[in-house]
Amino acid sequence: MIDPIRQQIISAAELVVVKVGTRVLTGPDGLLDTARIESLGRQIDAITANGRRVVLVSSGAVGAGMGRIGLTRRPSELARLQAVAAIGQSCLIEAYERALRGRGRHVAQVLLVADDLQDRARYLNIRNTLLTLLDLGAVPVINENDTVSVEELRTSFGDNDRLAALVATLLGAPLLVLLSDVEGLFDRHPSEAGAVILQHVPRIDASIAGLAQDRLGGLSKGGMASKIAAARMITEAGGSCIVASGRDDNVLERICRGDPIGTLFTGRTETMPAWKRWLGWSADARGTVVVDAGARDAVVTGGRSLLAAGIRSLEGDFTTGDVVALAAADGRVFARGLVNYAADDLRRIAGLRTERIAEMLGSIPYEEVVHRDNLAVINRDEATTR
Repeated sequence: MIDPIRQQIISAAELVVVKVGTRVLTGPDGLLDTARIESLGRQIDAITANGRRVVLVSSGAVGAGMGRIGLTRRPSELARLQAVAAIGQSCLIEAYERALRGRGRHVAQVLLVADDLQDRARYLNIRNTLLTLLDLGAVPVINENDTVSVEELRTSFGDNDRLAALVATLLGAPLLVLLSDVEGLFDRHPSEAGAVILQHVPRIDASIAGLAQDRLGGLSKGGMASKIAAARMITEAGGSCIVASGRDDNVLERICRGDPIGTLFTGRTETMPAWKRWLGWSADARGTVVVDAGARDAVVTGGRSLLAAGIRSLEGDFTTGDVVALAAADGRVFARGLVNYAADDLRRIAGLRTERIAEMLGSIPYEEVVHRDNLAVINRDEATTR
């Protein structure tokens, strides 16, 4: 049955960001599945020949490295794990190049760390480079730089689902495709009798987030929870997301035909401006401002600026012009933006009406703590499961 919503989204998706998970790219032994890489190369060539541009976010470096040096078990020591990933990166990119070179196309390896997207200048440089690679007819293959990314240094994206969503928002891609070892989001645990795939999720709320059933262990860091989080990001930015099985050898071609496979996540129809996409998800927040329910509603529903009167508390040591997160009383972050006051001054005026700011500070530098033009709403739900 033809889904007109899906057909409309697919027909408008000239640029597609595709993420391929570790479980898709590796076999039961944890080693890289070269036949799967070949299948992906064929599909990418086919959909590119039809006028679309593709950016690939690929896992699999550790599995590729294990195969290259003959390991049968994933290393547990961080330095050894990173060394295996470094060896595997060359193997992975070679496999993609072989799969596409015979079809007249080439790949371009791009390794990122979180800081690359947090810094505004580097963010724009990466965007320009990726767009130039696409103009040259290359297929960018992106992965996190595991050799230097460690959680202790706060440079880890966490998983490639989030990285893929960040890349999609960076480029303003209308469609993000997350290929995994599952066929989509089920209405209950897939092992339960009667479980069916939700073909269309028009809004991600607490009930949808609660359907995530992660399976931990093995080589993959992702799971359905991270895919829903990625889908929330891209749909809030104005794009769409499809979660489908990467083990279907024709999945990308079927998706680009508009076939009703996997789960389609849709959301806001307005595309968020590029500046706000960076504010909302890539910029490094220097602190958190906790607001009351009225202030949250004014920002989220009313599209208004944040005023001092609605602030309950704040955390962090930030200065004027820094990016801060806006959170509800339960700690749930719903927006991010540029703050007009340093933390020390903001603590003095928190909860005050605008006309009383001068009494406390001697003047009113700004009427707004965060102006709506410098603010990005990233979560509109009233409640979210934790």
